Amino acid sequence: MKLRSAALLVTTAVILTAAPASAHFILLAPDAWVEVNVLGDPQKAAPCGTSDITKGTPTGKVTAMTGGELLHIKIKETIYHPGYYRVALSVLDRSELPADPVAETRETPRGPYSVSGKIDPAPKPPVLADGLFEHRERPAPDTFWETDIRLPNINCDNCTVQVLQFMEEHGLNKEGDFSYHHCADLKITANPSLPIDKAWPGQ
Repeated sequence: MKLRSAALLVTTAVILTAAPASAHFILLAPDAWVEVNVLGDPQKAAPCGTSDITKGTPTGKVTAMTGGELLHIKIKETIYHPGYYRVALSVLDRSELPADPVAETRETPRGPYSVSGKIDPAPKPPVLADGLFEHRERPAPDTFWETDIRLPNINCDNCTVQVLQFMEEHGLNKEGDFSYHHCADLKITANPSLPIDKAWPGQ
């Protein structure tokens, strides 16, 4: 499977195998910014899984990267939902992260259910890649989703990369619409041999 990022760089999804776990999804790489339990919680609230209602304990982990490098994304989806993933990057503040995907819904006796979520075929900042790992069949229980995404060449001491799962055929999540969310903290140092990407804030 090949998908194209906002910088028109190809990312590749690779499926590997490992021992099963049980959650909606867990971000295994880069290191998550908050501790999660065996269910992957907290993950419901936008933009990064926590809220005043659902609090979390920061891990303090920061992944150091060089601008223009490939960032490895590794996901474990352990409770199946049809749908896809999106990756976004904030530079100055997490408020830069985009709203959850616009959802098409249908009404049910239990309230609205998602039918599909809008995927941008040509993502631009702050979205790095959209429509990743789109699937409508239950993956094997020992499946990982993995891809490499090119980072912009920027300087950023407190970047946040957000990995969002949009779920089809799912009821409304009061804290996060039809999506689940995980984040990781990054420190990006620009590569002096490459031009600075001025499309990103503060550059």
